[in-house]
Amino acid sequence: MKPRAFEYVRAASLQDVFAVLDSHGDEAKVLAGGQSLVPALNLRLAAPEVVVDVNAVEDLHGIALAGDSLRIGAMSRYSEVAASELVARHAPLIARAIPFIAHPAIRNRGTFGGSLCNADPASELPACALALQAVFNLSSSAGARAVAAEDFFVGTYATALEPNEVLVSVDIPLAGDGAVTFFDEVVRRRGDYAMAGLAACAGWSGGILSNLRLAFFAVSDMPYLAKGVMAQAEGKAADSLDPETVCAALDTDFAPQEDLTTSGAAKLHLMKVLTRRALAAFAGAEG
Repeated sequence: MKPRAFEYVRAASLQDVFAVLDSHGDEAKVLAGGQSLVPALNLRLAAPEVVVDVNAVEDLHGIALAGDSLRIGAMSRYSEVAASELVARHAPLIARAIPFIAHPAIRNRGTFGGSLCNADPASELPACALALQAVFNLSSSAGARAVAAEDFFVGTYATALEPNEVLVSVDIPLAGDGAVTFFDEVVRRRGDYAMAGLAACAGWSGGILSNLRLAFFAVSDMPYLAKGVMAQAEGKAADSLDPETVCAALDTDFAPQEDLTTSGAAKLHLMKVLTRRALAAFAGAEG
């Protein structure tokens, strides 16, 4: 199919973007990597009046240290993030997750910020952002604001972004000494969307886990932070945890949503499998 006719604007600055969004509101769509928007346009699932291309906006690019955080520009390509030494050193969970995303052709074009703003509940990066307590830097003609990851995702393909706002960058707290991470997902074929996945991180000192964060994806309408499981394991020796006791918290905390291919019961089983894998990885960590 072909998309419906729309006006195309190639923005050179954030001010160009703001001008389009202020004029057209919900009838404007931002084009970053295009890996979600272009198929939606072609299938006529999206029919905006205006598409504003932000690829040339310099303020959206770059990966750099910003105080005690790692700042990743919204227009950073997956492949750029995967190749970054700063990401590998200071946000290793992100580095571990990127290779699971789709295929090389998509990773060469798709963007870090595009994935987060699309908020697909089966996507890897929203769960990573939630686990890492990332902060989203949003901007509009009215000014800038920062939104925590826990407040940014509000539902399936839904975020806290206002119609006239743009995600400029994401700040991720630097991984401290002894930081450990885990990422895995269960898929039918490599590159498919996950049936269930887990992004996890923790502080590790003398075998004791602290600030444990487990964020599941592909199990609900948005990334799910498993607070019951986290409470069971927090402050305890990783190799002393009983996986069955920890996983039992999922039975009372959460009822996964079924989808077209996987039942809620199957997703709950996979969540427990992934939790056991994470605990085993942390028990064998050296910090």
